[in-house]
Order: sequence, then structure tokens, then C-alpha cells
Amino acid sequence: MTGGTVTLKDTSAARLLCVETQLGICLRSWFAATSSEKQYHARNDPCASSQTLIRAHSWRVTLRGVIEISRQDRVFILTGAGISAESGIPTFRGAGGLWRNYRFEEVASPRAWQRDPRLVWEFYSIRRRVAAAAKPNPGHFTLAQLERTLQDRLFLCTQNVDSLHEQAGSRRAVHMHGELFKSRCDRCDRNPFDDTETYDPPADIPRCACGGQIRPHICWFGEVPYHLDRIFQALSEATVFIAVGTSGVVEPAASFVAHVRDRAQSFYVGPEEPANACAFTKCFLGKSGELLPSLFGPQ
Repeated sequence: MTGGTVTLKDTSAARLLCVETQLGICLRSWFAATSSEKQYHARNDPCASSQTLIRAHSWRVTLRGVIEISRQDRVFILTGAGISAESGIPTFRGAGGLWRNYRFEEVASPRAWQRDPRLVWEFYSIRRRVAAAAKPNPGHFTLAQLERTLQDRLFLCTQNVDSLHEQAGSRRAVHMHGELFKSRCDRCDRNPFDDTETYDPPADIPRCACGGQIRPHICWFGEVPYHLDRIFQALSEATVFIAVGTSGVVEPAASFVAHVRDRAQSFYVGPEEPANACAFTKCFLGKSGELLPSLFGPQ
């Protein structure tokens, strides 16, 4: 038991049940009574004191309408690599975090760009080809439908740089880490522009009219994420916060749930517990493409 979630080993979309805090406390107390070690952790772990994870094998639970959104609610949704991984896009740190013996930090930073822009473009050209072949999954389509229903009461913020939200029909997704199919000049203030080209070596680095080099429109390690003013304004208005497929590690996104914790319901949806699981009101563990279509009640 950990984390605030109920995981039921059933392959259907209805295999998860989230247990309320009071039930979690009772269950934890019952199990802790069987060992002094568990009693110790129950007293000293602040996350364990409020949430419980139950594992079962044969339960089947209907989740339709578990997350109910009223006409007064303002909803902030944060999506991460997990939702794109379900569409076939590898997570940023997947496969051991290496690409051709380079750590991603070594090819996704201003220093890497200064050192070897051709290597950086080779890496992002591969990422463009992979992302171009991916298609939205039911999780993306569910969030797009929710946007159409709630309109400006929903703020969709994504850590992902692919275009799967837009392909599914989302019209106002805010990409805090940039967009893979856009480029910009590394010298002048020219606006980012659509760019689906690949620039594999030995191709020359594309140039701007000002003479600067064209780089991917991506927030690299050491750079400030985009649209933070809009994001924090939306967080300050949110009454419902939903994180989907995020690790709870990468800042500043990992702290968003803490920012709203005192005044908003908060939910996590994804295949694994995030590092900040104890900050959420409820967690639902499973594929977002299977769970999201069943989670929302009347709006």
C-alpha cells in the first residue's frame, strides 16, 4: 500500500478504483497492526498518512464520472511524456537516457548547440520522424472533447513537444517546453515558425535572413520554459487540477500541484505513481488512453 491509488489487475479500462482518504487511513491502520515496522512508517511518512494503494486481482469497478466538474469549476490539465508514450513516442529519458552514447542533456542544451549544432539537429531530426509517425490515442481525444465542452474554463498545459493534442482537436494547448515541429533563429527575435524538415548531417545548418542559425523551438536544459505567466495565472484560478502521465520530477511542472493544493481538487492519471503522488487528492494508475474516457462526469 502506497500512494493514494487503487490498482486492480484487470486489463479493462474499468480496473481502477481510488480509495478516499478516510478509508485509506482505516485500511492502513489495520495492516500496520500486523507489524511494528509498518506502524513506524505510518507514523513518520506524511504521504502514507493520507493515502493508500490497494492491489487486487479480480475486482471490476465502473469509473464513469469519478471526476465531476461543475459549471463553476476551472480546470487545469498538465500532460507529460506518459500520454505520448502510449502513442509510440518514447519518453525523453527512456532506453536508459542515452542516444548514441550521449545523454539527452548533452544534446538538448545551449552548450550542445554551441559545441555541435549538426549533432543537435541530427537528434531532433530523428525525433521529428518518430513524432510524425505517431497518432493521438483516446486520452488525447478525451481531453480535446473536454476542451470543446468547457471552452475557456479549461487550460491545457503540456510538457510534450509533439503535436498529438492538436491532431486530436485541441485548439488551445500551451506547450511549456516548446514545439518539435517549429524552429526559430538563435540570434534575432523572429517569431518561431512551422518547420517539419529534417536536417541530418551532412546537411548544412539552416540560416535566418539575419545570419543566425535556425534551431529547434525547444526549451533546452538550462533555459526558461515558455508561457509561465499564462500558466501561473491559470493555476491561480484553477479549482480542479489533473496531471496526466507526468513523472513529478521535472521542474517547474512538478510543483504545479503544490501550487493549487490548498484550494483545488487534484488528480493524477498515469501508468506509474509520480514522485509527487502524495500531493494529489486521488491517483488513478493505468494507461491514460484507457482511463480518461471513463473519468469525467457531467459538465
